This record gives sequence, structure tokens and C-alpha cells, in this order.
Amino acid sequence: MIDAAVCLPVLPARDLAEAQSFYAGLLGFAEIVYSDDNYLIVRRGSMELHFWHTADRNLAENTSCYIRGGEIPALYAEYAARGVPRLSAFEIRPWGMKEFYIHDPSGVLLRFGCAPEEIGA
Repeated sequence: MIDAAVCLPVLPARDLAEAQSFYAGLLGFAEIVYSDDNYLIVRRGSMELHFWHTADRNLAENTSCYIRGGEIPALYAEYAARGVPRLSAFEIRPWGMKEFYIHDPSGVLLRFGCAPEEIGA
């Protein structure tokens, strides 16, 4: 059987060591799949994020990634308990999704969301 295709974000990071520390230490992406001076791959369960090094602050601050699924409420509770910086409220947005946001140290916006019916809300 052939595996299903997946879409993996490749995000800019101004400091890959700082990105690794943030994503592994605070967000639970503890499996380091690959790391060198220019590229980083981290994984948490079925979620995998790729990072490439850039010095362009503007590029990082204008990049975002959307992570969706039924485990999003548990992630929010975990991140709130850990005191993750720049963690927004977890609420239903005008477009009908229940979401929270985090900005990583480079300024990349991580948007986590689920449809309320996915979680019985």
C-alpha cells in the first residue's frame, strides 16, 4: 500500500538553535529528525515542521503555518500550563474555527485550530 501524501511546512528561522530550543523545549517537538547549520526538522507525533536559516527578519515575521485537528484543545492546555510566551486566547473566531496563536522567536505565526464540531464545542 502506498502512503498518503502529506504537506509539511518549511518555515524560516533566524536562529536554528533558538528554534530547536523553542519547538522542542516549549512546544513538545522533541524528536529532532535532522539538524545542521542551515536546516532543522522537528517532529511531535504526526506533526513535522521543517526550518531553514534566514537572516531576513521581514520574511520570518510575514510567514505563518496552520495546524489543525482534534488534539488542539489539549495542546492549548499544555502550552498554557507551560507558560509558552505570546500564547493567545483559545476562542471561536469570526470564521467559525476555534483557534489560538503563538509567535515563535523569529516571528513566525503558528495558528492552531479546529472546527468546534470536531471537539464537541
